[in-house]
Amino acid sequence: MDSASTVPRGGVGFTEKGFYLGEFRGRTLALAARGEELERSAVFEPVLEDLEANRTDVVLISSDRQALRALGGAPLLPAASESLEGAVWRGLQKSPRVGVVIEDAAAFAAECRRVALALGVAKLVWIEREGGLADPRGGARSFVDLEELGGLLHAAPSPGVANRQQTLREIEKALRGGLASVNLCTPEGVADELFTYAGSGTLFTRERYVAVRRLAIDDLSAAHDLIQRGIAEGYLAVRSTRDLDRIFANGYGAFVEGRLLAGIGSLLPLAGRDCAEIASLYTLTRFLGEGIGGHLVAAMCEHARSAGLASVFACTTTERVVRFFERTGFHEVPPDALPEEKWRDYDASRLPRVRCLRRDLC
Repeated sequence: MDSASTVPRGGVGFTEKGFYLGEFRGRTLALAARGEELERSAVFEPVLEDLEANRTDVVLISSDRQALRALGGAPLLPAASESLEGAVWRGLQKSPRVGVVIEDAAAFAAECRRVALALGVAKLVWIEREGGLADPRGGARSFVDLEELGGLLHAAPSPGVANRQQTLREIEKALRGGLASVNLCTPEGVADELFTYAGSGTLFTRERYVAVRRLAIDDLSAAHDLIQRGIAEGYLAVRSTRDLDRIFANGYGAFVEGRLLAGIGSLLPLAGRDCAEIASLYTLTRFLGEGIGGHLVAAMCEHARSAGLASVFACTTTERVVRFFERTGFHEVPPDALPEEKWRDYDASRLPRVRCLRRDLC
């Protein structure tokens, strides 16, 4: 969103894949797939090699012994073993991959959940040919928390959910049992689901999907990356390093799972004024339909209200952003309704196109 922002153009050292690999390093992930999905070894092997080089252990869960052997899941351990935890641990001392075989294919979903909980893996990636869930409009439902999942399961079945009831109920049980997150995706989408912000399927989490807080020093690399994305996509205007530092100093982040920065915004005070500007508002594509922008605006408005400000405003040249702010309680005003210092050193070429919006807080 183009309400302010950003940084000198140039390379960005912070990468999506690097972020996720950093999160996975030294941890154990589980990938679960029935035989026919796991047979695509050419799809999985590059992902497994990346994780192995990253010092991430992987437990491969399947009902197909041959597919597990093809992926180097040695030793192969029976899921029904009474000492599965110790056996998997010892297996991972010898190999970064261990295969767990579910003998009863009819009980595959329930056994996947049981094995993942018994091992206490950091993440379960559930692979099905249908991939992630769709929303009622046919778009991707990229993120679902436990409360929302319960609603989906107990409401009248919708298309795309009715035929996935068994899988979804086991995912719900896994989250309630203590698993932090489950990814549901296609075999071809595993790399994107694990290593990109956009993802390819649906991410299920136990906790509410977003929390908004002030940016901390360790968040700034990710915030810088988001701002660069916003510039490249035309939603954010280029700003000087000085202005960027001001944005960081007054920045807020929307964090998914408490760590993934899914959106940013800044509440810029004006000296001697009873108003502030919401600037640099931008959310990752994957979360456009998840209300991230609304959460950010609500948090910044509440902070401004607590600070005794009478109003907040935002400026944009994008119609979609105008509609977003109007949905969150803003109304359009002429440029001369804003403090004149807003327009000092403002890009004259943008002025004829700029749209101004304000929200009263009193």
